[in-house]
Order: sequence, then C-alpha cells, then structure tokens
Amino acid sequence: MIELKIVNHLCEGQLKKLNDSKKKGPEQKKKVHHEHVHWEEIMGVNRDTYRKKGGAIRRR
Repeated sequence: MIELKIVNHLCEGQLKKLNDSKKKGPEQKKKVHHEHVHWEEIMGVNRDTYRKKGGAIRRR
C-alpha cells in the first residue's frame, strides 16, 4: 500500500516552517482586548428629562 502523507510532498523550507509552527503554538497566547462600554450613557441615565407642568414643558 502507498502511504499518502502531506509531509512526504513538502520541500525542506516548508517542513522547517511546519515544525517551527508546531513548537510555538501553545506558548504564544493572544492578548484579549476588552472593550470598555459606557452602559449608563447607552441606557440614557444622563439625559435631560422634560416634564409638563401646567401648560409648559420644563427641563428638569
């Protein structure tokens, strides 16, 4: 039976890159970027409020 493996068809440079990537894989970790969200601003906590008093709308 003929064994069909990708490794048998790669040149030396490609094999070196493959072996280097296997060694670096678990050691390198990507830095997680946490996005800062202003939830109070999104929910409208700091907005102006308007009330109707009598006949006029007044800002509170």
